Amino acid sequence: MTTKLFSRRDFSLGLTSLLSIVGIPVRSWLTDDYGISHTADAIYQEVVFKAGRKRIYEALTDTKQFDRIIQLSKAGMSYGKKPTAISREVGGPFSLFGGYIVGRHIELTPNERLVQAWREISWKPGVYSLVKFELVEQGAETKLIFDHTGFPTGAANHLAIGWYENYWEPLEKYLT
Repeated sequence: MTTKLFSRRDFSLGLTSLLSIVGIPVRSWLTDDYGISHTADAIYQEVVFKAGRKRIYEALTDTKQFDRIIQLSKAGMSYGKKPTAISREVGGPFSLFGGYIVGRHIELTPNERLVQAWREISWKPGVYSLVKFELVEQGAETKLIFDHTGFPTGAANHLAIGWYENYWEPLEKYLT
């Protein structure tokens, strides 16, 4: 597995800090006249796996396969005894890591894309984020392009680490 760490947030914060130090006002970049914030956190990760798109898509959307991935993760079964459940239909629910992660499928494009309304049960009721898994063929390998947006402020570091430890690293082990 090869990874590319790229944080849009880190770049934006660094640029904002630099401009503030040299005396260039940046308030207009943070919000506009309509109150739209331009400071939301987002996670963007690219991971390359030595497997085809179909195999990766199936591993992410099949209950039995994903349950095996959880067994290989750092979290393992520490989240509880509620079984993994993944619907195979758009609009269908999923429950992962002992019920700690729940949500619904927004888009299922076999072997290409998976988009989910995704949340940790510890978040305030009704708060869902959006996760997108895009699978791009690269010869015998697949690049997984991942975007995660709309999560509670301050959760970016915890979530970004969690994607590596509980998804990408165990998925790589599962695929080999």
